[in-house]
Amino acid sequence: MYSYQWLLHLAILSASPSFRTFSEPILLPQRPLLNHDALALETTQLYSLHRKLVEIPSISDSEHAVGDFLASYLTARDFKVEKQYVQPFHSQGDHTKHQQRFNLLAYPSASPSNSIRVLLTAHLDTVPPYIPYHYNSTTHQISGRGTVDAKACIAAQVTAAISLLSSGSVAPSSISLLYVVGEELGGDGMRAFNKAPHPAYETVIFGEPTDRKLASGHKGNLGFTVTATGKGGHSGYPWLGENANSMLIPALLALDNLPLPSSDKYGNSTLNIGKMVGGEASNVIPASAYADIQVRIAGGEPEESQKLIVDAVRKVDERLKVHFWSRGYGPVNIDHDVEGFETMTVNYGTDIPWLDGEHKRYLYGPGSILDAHSDHEHLSVEDLAESVEGYKKLVLAAVGR
Repeated sequence: MYSYQWLLHLAILSASPSFRTFSEPILLPQRPLLNHDALALETTQLYSLHRKLVEIPSISDSEHAVGDFLASYLTARDFKVEKQYVQPFHSQGDHTKHQQRFNLLAYPSASPSNSIRVLLTAHLDTVPPYIPYHYNSTTHQISGRGTVDAKACIAAQVTAAISLLSSGSVAPSSISLLYVVGEELGGDGMRAFNKAPHPAYETVIFGEPTDRKLASGHKGNLGFTVTATGKGGHSGYPWLGENANSMLIPALLALDNLPLPSSDKYGNSTLNIGKMVGGEASNVIPASAYADIQVRIAGGEPEESQKLIVDAVRKVDERLKVHFWSRGYGPVNIDHDVEGFETMTVNYGTDIPWLDGEHKRYLYGPGSILDAHSDHEHLSVEDLAESVEGYKKLVLAAVGR
């Protein structure tokens, strides 16, 4: 039996340009495939795909390169691939045709696109900054930006789908893949897909890091900006101006201590003052300042939290402006009825609320959210490999096998 570590070493070798072009299938020595040989081939291709995905930077709003690679990879494996172009999140900059961002919808070539029952989906984008791929041969950990969130999910889902189709465990009309842009920037990719014609799926399996547990729900999300407008001037004469930073800071302190809705299932809502911008130089009175803030809602509808926030800011200074980026959403309950999985709730947001429909919704993936978005993002080779079996189990349960 091949070990996960040996297979990863083979995958690293096979992914190097001097070994072969990456779009070619990776083959073990030619002889009749036993069960463990088929598993070895599947796992080697999993690690190779994961490595290549991580090696291609795909910070939100710059997902075109990884999208092009994955489209070619799936086309070479007999999937029909559709690109759905999505507007740049930021209007600045020159987005030429080859740089445009797009969602990828893929389904077996033998299947009509409008009759597919199960959708596997995850997001192509990552948070900044880019961190290169690295494999530690001592600890058998894979690190780098996106190794967990969410390129591990993409690699495992693709590997699971190919395995189920090639073994005949599911019919071509049973399964499709969707990889979207912009999840880390509020879900503009999934929102665009939601508006386009697509099948009425029976089951959608979302990929995010859940420690290979089924998430029974996640907190809601509400993002907003607080803006202060003062009057600039020379810092030696502060009475001739009005310091926008001094206007903003007391409001942020009030928000940091603001009681927000809670629930038994999700605990307390949390508020994060994530970004602050104000002023030009230490000898200039700041004329403007703002802060970007995000709330993870544990109870109630977003309107309840919005009112508490606006009231708290106005109590400090009625001149401050509060702008909510969208309505937001409250806590999201998720299906978790497949046997053989532990369950958990998570505090992060997903694309689940942005996809309309009466389908069953599952949230599952390898790796820990506690490592995602960090400078030490990583997961083990075993975790990645075992997640393929988890995705297979979810698909088979969805089709009644």
